[in-house]
Amino acid sequence: MLAQQAHLYFFLIMGVLVLFLLEAIREMRKYSNTDNSGEVHLNVEMQHSMRLFRAQRNFYISGFAIFLVLVIRKLVQLISAQANLLAQSEASMKQAQSATAAARSLLTEKTDKAKEATEDSTLNELNKLKERVQELTSELNREKKDKEAVKSQAESLNREYDRLTEEYSKLQKQITIGGGAKGASIKHD
Repeated sequence: MLAQQAHLYFFLIMGVLVLFLLEAIREMRKYSNTDNSGEVHLNVEMQHSMRLFRAQRNFYISGFAIFLVLVIRKLVQLISAQANLLAQSEASMKQAQSATAAARSLLTEKTDKAKEATEDSTLNELNKLKERVQELTSELNREKKDKEAVKSQAESLNREYDRLTEEYSKLQKQITIGGGAKGASIKHD
């Protein structure tokens, strides 16, 4: 809003200065076209030169004023553009700093999550390995029990075999000792 009003004031001042310049040009033309055809009093000629000098002075003043107003306007535009750029650069820096901070926090969060994930996976693997060790120990214990049972069964079978062979040998001896008498009676039956 202030910039729009400054724009209007600039055009108003420029219009006034252009009017002054045009007036000075008109005055210069008016007083520069003099005919020194007759006898003119020195006083009238001095007044005429003085008015021409004033018209030329006003021309130069209004011309320089127009030039300086244009320079001042350009400076104001450049200063306001610089102020806008400074504000934008500060905003961009703040935005970049906040984005950097957010990226760092996300990165640390991601690394923390990755560490937690690796810790969780190693814990899961450790738990699985513990379960596997428990299964294998229980299976080993079962196999040991089976082995002991087979051993005890084999020992009892071995004792039974020994007993049966002993009994067989006793029976064999009895058959050979009493083989003649019993053998004949068996044949008659």
